[in-house]
Amino acid sequence: QVQLVESGGGLVQAGGSLRLSCAASGRTFSRYAMGWFRQAPGKERECVAAISTSGGNTYYADSVKGRFTISRDNAKNAVYLQMNSLKPEDTAVYYCAAEKTTSDSIFWKGWYFGSWGQGTQVTVSS
Repeated sequence: QVQLVESGGGLVQAGGSLRLSCAASGRTFSRYAMGWFRQAPGKERECVAAISTSGGNTYYADSVKGRFTISRDNAKNAVYLQMNSLKPEDTAVYYCAAEKTTSDSIFWKGWYFGSWGQGTQVTVSS
């Protein structure tokens, strides 16, 4: 298991940008597939972006394609989510998730990930 701590959330106006960071503990971060999920009140948790161990493969939910960018820095044990052109419907608690894997595949189903951060609130005002 890896410990995950998210940061970077906050209140932003529609059209603005935020960059979320997720810091991971341990020395084997490069072996973990990573994902960013969000959950809004009354809604199911959804994966907004995911990235493979190398960073070479990425996944985006249709709702964020072209606006969000996931990246990782294995040397810094960190994964990021750059969010641009934010909309009020992006308001949610955002979670970082990790799971160790031997492949360079991407995973976007919540059940796959065994480690989760505590979440960071993102609020987009209209």
